[in-house]
Formats: sequence, structure tokens, C-alpha cells
Amino acid sequence: MSSPEPAQPRADPLDVGDSAPEFSAPLVTPEGRTREASLSALLDKPVLLSFYTVDFSPDCIEEWCAFRDFDWFASGETVNVVGVSKSGSRLHRQFIDRFDLGFPLYADTDLSVSESFGVAYRTFGVFRRSRRSCFLIDEDGVIRYRWLGEHWLDPTRDTPPVDELHEAVRAEVGEEPQTFGF
Repeated sequence: MSSPEPAQPRADPLDVGDSAPEFSAPLVTPEGRTREASLSALLDKPVLLSFYTVDFSPDCIEEWCAFRDFDWFASGETVNVVGVSKSGSRLHRQFIDRFDLGFPLYADTDLSVSESFGVAYRTFGVFRRSRRSCFLIDEDGVIRYRWLGEHWLDPTRDTPPVDELHEAVRAEVGEEPQTFGF
């Protein structure tokens, strides 16, 4: 099996109804393993792909702890929640361990995945990073929901609306996910 063609950079973010680009990147699992994994390998159920800046930044800690604390994300029965950031595999392992995260994280060190989704940018016109954003992708690779950080100065300051993401997943899977008492 050949590896997927590199996805092309985009000027504008992908939108609902667009096909998600196929990619492959190092994926760090909650168990601490790192493997090269394609997006299509995760599409046995919908995937919530969440782009964020870097591990251990205060805004990213808030985001991933909110996902962790919203227990139905952690069950993995309804949707695969997967992070994408510029941080490398070693830092991802430390981030997962430190905050007891139950989600795998892609290491997008060259921002090629972010570019293919149209969410790479330069903060303050200088530092390249991923715009905080979430894409719910169905099993056919079609984007069913999109959220983009819209802060006027620095889009890394926005936090994904967990309740809105929950509703988007419910609409996609057509059932009430287990909420573990919430």
C-alpha cells in the first residue's frame, strides 16, 4: 500500500460539505506509543479533529482538559477525538501524561496538515502555528461541522464550544451519546 499523496496547502479553511484531505503524520496514543497514521485509518466512526497551537500553552491546557472532563468524548464509542498541533511526539507524550488525556495527538511539526485544512497562519505576522479549529469528519471523509477561532488579534485565544461540538456529534451519529451523569 502506498502512502497518501501530501495534501495541498489551502488559503481558506475547509468548510462543511468539503472532503477532508487525506494525510499521514506521527500519532501519539494515550498509551504512549507513536506510529505513523493516516486520517482514513481513524474513520471507522466520525472523527473530531481539533487543531491547537502547542502543548502546554495555557489556552491549550484549558481546551484539552475541557475535552477530558466532558466524559462522553473520552469514551471513544461515538467519535474519535484527535488533536493536531505543531508540537512533536515527545512533547505530546508529556502533555498526555501530565493531564491524563485519553485522546491521540498528531504531531504536525511542519504544519502540512494544518495547511491542508486551511488553518495555518502567522500569529502577529511572525510565528507559524495552527488556528484553533475543529472539524467533525464523517466515515466517508466529509466535513459535517466546522468551528474556527475568531479572536480579532490571536485566534489561539478562542476555546472550542464543547456543548456545540456535542450537539454536532449528536446530529451526525443520530443518537444520544453516553454522558456519564452530566
